[in-house]
Amino acid sequence: MDIGQIFVDLAKGSGFAQLGIQWQNAVMIILACFFLYLGIKKKFEPLLLVGIAFGILLTNLPQASDADLIFHPEWWTGDEAVKHGVNYLNVLQHGGLLDILYIGVKTGVYPCLIFIGVGAMTDFGPMIANPKSLLLGAAAQLGIFTAFILAIVFGFGPSQAASIAIIGGADGPTAIWLTKSLAPELLSAIAIAAYSYMALIPIIQPPIMRLFTTKKERSIKMEQLREVTKREKIVFPIMVTIFCCLLLPSVAPLLGCLMFGNLLKECGVTERLSDTAQNALMNIVTLFLGISVGATAQASTFLTFDTIKIVVLGLVAFSLSTSGGLLFGKLMCWLTKGKINPLIGAAGVSAVPMAARVAHSEGLKANPSNYLLMHAMGPNVAGVIGSAVAAGILMAVFG
Repeated sequence: MDIGQIFVDLAKGSGFAQLGIQWQNAVMIILACFFLYLGIKKKFEPLLLVGIAFGILLTNLPQASDADLIFHPEWWTGDEAVKHGVNYLNVLQHGGLLDILYIGVKTGVYPCLIFIGVGAMTDFGPMIANPKSLLLGAAAQLGIFTAFILAIVFGFGPSQAASIAIIGGADGPTAIWLTKSLAPELLSAIAIAAYSYMALIPIIQPPIMRLFTTKKERSIKMEQLREVTKREKIVFPIMVTIFCCLLLPSVAPLLGCLMFGNLLKECGVTERLSDTAQNALMNIVTLFLGISVGATAQASTFLTFDTIKIVVLGLVAFSLSTSGGLLFGKLMCWLTKGKINPLIGAAGVSAVPMAARVAHSEGLKANPSNYLLMHAMGPNVAGVIGSAVAAGILMAVFG
C-alpha cells in the first residue's frame, strides 16, 4: 500500500483542489458569508436569510464527483425536467439532502404551510372594522403589474416577468410559490431579492413616504376603530375562502391555507392547533424552506446579468407598490376631507407587521400623539390577501 499516493489522491479529490479552478464557487461562498453577516449581525430577516445563506454555502462547496453532490439543479430545471417533469423517484433514491428537502419547494408545500402559520398569527380585525383598507391593500399591488411590463422590456419571458413582478408584493412565500412553477431557474435570485427588500422596509419606505406626503398629512389623527365581534372574525376567513377560490381557483392552495390558519386562531376551539401552526410548524417549515431555496443559488445560474436585473426590478416593484398605496391613501384623504392618514396606504404591501410599524413610526415623527399602528394593520393584512390574489391571477394566466 502506497501511503503517499493515498494522500495525493485525497488531496486531488478534495474540495480545496476543485476550489482552485472554480473561482465562481469561491465568489458564491463569499456571498453566502456576506448574507450570513446580514442575517446574524444586521438582523435582516434572519429566520430565513440565515437558512438561505447556509444553503448557498452548502451547494457551492465543490465536490470530487457528481455522486457527492448535495443538490442537482439539472433535475429540477434541466431540459429533461421541463419536458417530462421531475423524476421524483430518482430524487428520492439518488438525490442529495437538499434535493430531498427541495421537493417541498417544487410541490408548493412549504409556502402553503407557512401561510397556515401566517394566518394563525394574523388579526384581520382592523381590516374588518375598516373595509376601505381593502382598497389600500389593492392599490399597493401597483408595483407588481408595473414591474411585469418592465421585466418584459428588460428581455424576460412572460412567465419569468410574472415571477419577478411578484417581488413587489413584499411577500416571500408568495414569491416562492409562484416562481417554483413559472420560473424555477430564477427562484434563488427572486427569493433573495424578496426577503432582502422585506428586511429593508424601514430603510426603503420612509423616504418614499416623505416624498409623497406633506407633514400636515402625516400628522392626521384617525378615529378609533370599532370593536369587531368574534362572530365576524370567524365568518371572515370562511367567506373570503369561498368567494376568492370560486373567483380564482388557482389561488386556493395559498389563500386557503392563510384563511385556514386564521380560522384556527379565531374559532376558539383549536388553541393547540393554532399554537402549533404559529410556532412548531412555522419554525420547521422555515428551516427547510430557507436552506432548500438557498441550494438553488449555484454559481452557474446565480452569477449572471439576469440576477442584477432581477434585483433592480424587484426594488422598482417594491417602491412602486409603496407609492401606489400612498397615492391612493392621499386620494382617500381628500375624499374623506382629512379623516384618513395617507401613511397607512404604504402599509398595503404584505410585509406583516413591519410595514404597519414603519407607517406608525412616520406618523409619530410628524405628530407625537399620532398612533396609527392599528389603522395601518388594516391595509397591511389586506396586502397579504392582495398579493396572494395577484399571484393567483399570474398563475392562472401564465401557469
